[in-house]
Amino acid sequence: MHEVNEMRRSLLLASAAAAASFVVGPPAAPAAQPKRENHMSSSTITLKDGTQIYYKDWGSGQAIVFHHGWPLSADDWDAQMLFFLSHGYRVIAHDRRGHGRSSQTENGNDMDTYVADVAQLAKHLDLRNAVHIGHSTGGGEVARYVARAEKGRVAKAVLIDAVPPIMVKSDKNPGGTPIEAFDGLRSAVAANRSQFYLDLPSGPFYGFNRPGAKVSQGLIYNWWRQGMMGGAKAHYDCIKVFSETDFTEDLKAIEVPTLILHGDDDQIVPFADSGPLSAKLVKRATFKVYPGGPHGVCQTEPDMVNRDLLAFVKGEPLAASMPPRA
Repeated sequence: MHEVNEMRRSLLLASAAAAASFVVGPPAAPAAQPKRENHMSSSTITLKDGTQIYYKDWGSGQAIVFHHGWPLSADDWDAQMLFFLSHGYRVIAHDRRGHGRSSQTENGNDMDTYVADVAQLAKHLDLRNAVHIGHSTGGGEVARYVARAEKGRVAKAVLIDAVPPIMVKSDKNPGGTPIEAFDGLRSAVAANRSQFYLDLPSGPFYGFNRPGAKVSQGLIYNWWRQGMMGGAKAHYDCIKVFSETDFTEDLKAIEVPTLILHGDDDQIVPFADSGPLSAKLVKRATFKVYPGGPHGVCQTEPDMVNRDLLAFVKGEPLAASMPPRA
């Protein structure tokens, strides 16, 4: 019994000492802040007009900023963001206003406002010496943003199957797409947006309507998912933006090295009236054609596109053109 009492006494004394040291001991050191290389976040920024813009910001190093097409979201760049993250870059992508997880805006659905939104985001994230990469409508956004950006903000630009110089047919642009085609898009969005957002990726967007095409239901469903996240009003308005905005003067004003990639089987932004014309207008352009490439080549052939993007960012020669895999 004496031994048991002694053991209890020792335990009580040890517990008291531990409690005392807990109460009066020195404060714990503050938790270490995560290093930038481990940084991976998603957040929103509230713009001057109250619109909330969702964005992803991963990694460290030189910033690569991705601008998505209509009517999609930052998620459309998953393959490129993971690739560049693994190569030591900081990767950023945002949902344009009215798209994805950003505010479903009634107003401000125009290219000048889109670009002003990007400028606010770039300032918020203190982006310097960044590479801006845009697909389709996002390519137009890149062209105008880069042409107007503060000095030091942009190092290089990339336009992929992009809408510049201007899509709609006119006396000044006789090779353009007739306005009736864009009216048809508006009618489809207004009548049954959900069905249309299945039909478009199932057919011309990824070239799945071509003989022998290898159809990916995952890409189709992901396109639909992204489209239906956004606002119908903003998507409707954006058809006018991507089809009728003239980027000619923006392209002429770009001073940084610019890579222009375009598939010659693009059924959404026809090749002859886009990529080759833009390449003639940009002073320091590198132009590469993807033979047989569809509009959504970033998703159907991510390895090919990522290889060319990395070479351009690093200032290395691009590989010779090869037809996409059958």
